[in-house]
Amino acid sequence: MQRMGMMIGLEQEKVSEYKRLHADVWPGVLKMISDCNIRNYSIFLKEPENVLFGYWEYHGEDFAADAAKMAADPETQRWWDVCMPCQKPLDTRKDGEWWAMMEEVFHLD
Repeated sequence: MQRMGMMIGLEQEKVSEYKRLHADVWPGVLKMISDCNIRNYSIFLKEPENVLFGYWEYHGEDFAADAAKMAADPETQRWWDVCMPCQKPLDTRKDGEWWAMMEEVFHLD
């Protein structure tokens, strides 16, 4: 299992919409997340800075393949189409990233 953390900004005027969307995530999107071997997925919001922190545990063997499977899913694409305008990617993210991936520097079970 691989723990993964990531961050992104949230547009001030979209905070309420983002919270509303995530209070009722579409069932097909939730199924695809599970089908792509992602478990224990959480998103946290820090206000008033409007920074999102996402965390999940990846239980698969090939994250790139599972990420591609998720990206190819039409319902997930529609979900991203409504969520992405709410988000404000960090200027410091790496090329090809939307959410900026983070390095795990400590863990205690």
